[in-house]
Amino acid sequence: MADLPAIDTVVFDMGGVLVDWSPRYLYAKLFDDEAEREHFLANVVNQDWNERHDEGVSFADGIAELSARHPEYGAMIEAYFERWPEMIRGPIDGTVDILRRLKAKGVPLYVLSNWSAETWPHAERMFAWLELFDGLVISGFERTRKPRRDIFDRLIERHGVTPGRALFIDDLAVNIEGARAAGLQGHHFQGPEGLEAALRGHGLL
Repeated sequence: MADLPAIDTVVFDMGGVLVDWSPRYLYAKLFDDEAEREHFLANVVNQDWNERHDEGVSFADGIAELSARHPEYGAMIEAYFERWPEMIRGPIDGTVDILRRLKAKGVPLYVLSNWSAETWPHAERMFAWLELFDGLVISGFERTRKPRRDIFDRLIERHGVTPGRALFIDDLAVNIEGARAAGLQGHHFQGPEGLEAALRGHGLL
């Protein structure tokens, strides 16, 4: 078996890797009918709509546009922003533990996350461990998002990251593909146990 390429830097996604986030946590409280809730999440406040805010569209604009198309759901759409913190169940403790252990070993650590600039202050208030990172690249402030090449290039150029020696961790395969296209190595996150095994394979834990 060939030796794994040397890694000296680790780059984390946030939602689904470090943070347990899902709109279902909020909308389970707001819809009594599960089928209607799933229809709403798939066809109204869906992933495409959320990603527009991740790349810089304001929630005021996004909510106004969507409410005009779905006036029957106006209050539910507004809740997406007004009650956004209720979409976070909490940190993924196993990953945060890995983060702390990497920090203790002196590994350079970065965040590269699709996240709205308007909701990012909630994350800063909720997660003190963000201070462990050497730098953060947040899509809403960059006005672009993964898996586009430019956001990975900004991480590389801004923080002096050597792409081939950096491991990018994300729960979405499409974002891993984007990272690899930019020259980074990738780990498709499916749980802290698999991540720990991968990092041990690279000699980081």
